[in-house]
Amino acid sequence: MTKLTSNIAEYNPRWSEMYEFEKTRLTDILANDIKEIHHIGSTSVVGLAAKPEIDILIVISAKNTNKDFTSKLVQLGYRRGNDLSKGHQFYKKDVNDVRTHKIHICIDGHSKVKELIGFRNYLRANKKVREEYQALKYKLEVENQHGISEYLSKKGPFIQHVIQSALQVK
Repeated sequence: MTKLTSNIAEYNPRWSEMYEFEKTRLTDILANDIKEIHHIGSTSVVGLAAKPEIDILIVISAKNTNKDFTSKLVQLGYRRGNDLSKGHQFYKKDVNDVRTHKIHICIDGHSKVKELIGFRNYLRANKKVREEYQALKYKLEVENQHGISEYLSKKGPFIQHVIQSALQVK
């Protein structure tokens, strides 16, 4: 069995505090570039088990589309990951070889902004779907043979279904 970047853990109310702390640090160095900042992902949903990695969405204005934030984020312990799509930069931070934070930087109006926030809000509002998602995550963690890529791929259809449901609610 290949390990994920972190083991799934029961919900921890400290995750919101960790987000707020990191939000302050990010705002201090990126203040002029941030249009919005959000706690996203499973750690942002009260009661949901998650890999204890704080996901942060930073929305930037379109004028910053080609801006590289790496030099500033390195100061806070982040390293650049692969861009997830045009206009969607990705950064990650590990402490003692354990993933602690992930940052998604998207230009304002990028489809991922609406999807990431919609997914989070839908899980927050729908206990049954939240419980189904949690059960799926635990199942995929146990069955995982090839690491994080396999895990993400196998939960992808569930996430896309929820996103479609969330966007139809609007």
